[in-house]
Amino acid sequence: MADLLLGQTLRFAGNPTTEGPEAGRHSARGGVLIEAGRIAAVGEADDLRRAHPGARVTDYGDALISAGFIDAHAHYPQTAMIASWGKRLIDWLNSYTFPEEMRFSDPAYAAGIARTYFDLTIANGTTTVCSYCTIHPESVEAFFEEARRRGARAYAGKTCMDRNAPEGLRDTPQSAYDDSKRLRDRWHGVERLNYVLTPRFSPTSSEAQLEALGALWAESPGLLMQTHLSEQTDEVAWVRALFPTARDYLDTYERFGLLGPGALYGHAIYLEPREHARLKDVDASLIHCPTSNTFIGSGLFDMDGMTRGGYRVGLATDTGGGSSFSMLRTIAAAYEVAQLRHRALHPAELWWLATQGSARALRAEDRIGNLAPGMEADIAVIDLASTPAIAQRAARAGDIWEALFPTIMMGDDRAIRAVWINGKPVL
Repeated sequence: MADLLLGQTLRFAGNPTTEGPEAGRHSARGGVLIEAGRIAAVGEADDLRRAHPGARVTDYGDALISAGFIDAHAHYPQTAMIASWGKRLIDWLNSYTFPEEMRFSDPAYAAGIARTYFDLTIANGTTTVCSYCTIHPESVEAFFEEARRRGARAYAGKTCMDRNAPEGLRDTPQSAYDDSKRLRDRWHGVERLNYVLTPRFSPTSSEAQLEALGALWAESPGLLMQTHLSEQTDEVAWVRALFPTARDYLDTYERFGLLGPGALYGHAIYLEPREHARLKDVDASLIHCPTSNTFIGSGLFDMDGMTRGGYRVGLATDTGGGSSFSMLRTIAAAYEVAQLRHRALHPAELWWLATQGSARALRAEDRIGNLAPGMEADIAVIDLASTPAIAQRAARAGDIWEALFPTIMMGDDRAIRAVWINGKPVL
């Protein structure tokens, strides 16, 4: 039986970061028809009711029906240590991240964290995640098993590190290649699951490992590759010392075949002119992680320059460096960071970045991130009056963007009225 969801609807006919808010399409009384896990139609509520009298109707009243949020860069193994106090990136990794990640050799522990992680992200309206795992294949198995159980589209990969990490978190060039290839063959393309090649970042991979992973990526058409790039100034200096002959940070990937379409670079704050040009040349994706960048004191991503430059830009929580599982909080932080760079991002741009923009960064904009016929039915229903403070402000709104902005800035999991994944209600 088809399902018909009624309420306000918000979809995008273009990219508001380049085309303006007019790229958004809002209906005050719209509907979304779901059949066999996909969106079959989007339109006005009365028209869809008449055209599909046999559909099962769920009426959300004045709530906003949107594509679910897409978190384009996260570390699910850091779930239990989120909001750990007071460190810069490298010290934070050594003090908190690496000791926690060592526990993921235990399949039962990994499975328990994966369950908690998906509970938390779904409760916040996130329907797709791209996550780093740990060096342990067990961590990948746990993540994909849980995503598969929930019917979610999910992206993940075994993190590869063979230096500058504790002994229990180091692999080798050969084992990184072999494990990644085996996990790719086991999981990539199974139902809605996508394997992602995952060198953590160049400081924790030897040249031999980066070369091996570059070779594997070349052997894997259509596979995404995720890593970190220019997150903090001391990190950039460390890379310069580790790779004295490299032209810049990006070159530590490029020279080993880890630059190209399908590359996802987290952070990308301190880029040199050559790096800007090469990233644009190959149409790589840049993933903005605003709560992480402020929490760890990294810096301010140049959203205005990147969007005007036509780069693929996604939005992400970067949990647990990021301080929230909520994409609403992440959107608010993106607005605040842009304000510090003297650019007020419009609500249409912010919402697009968390949905269609992140889908575009993952090269999945034809499948997820929007309300349109043929898209996979991953949907978040947003209460635009979820708290008294939000409700009293939204009541004064003159249009959908003014009504939505209070939820962007003050909303949390209380604003998530319902979540549908693969055409089924899960919250």
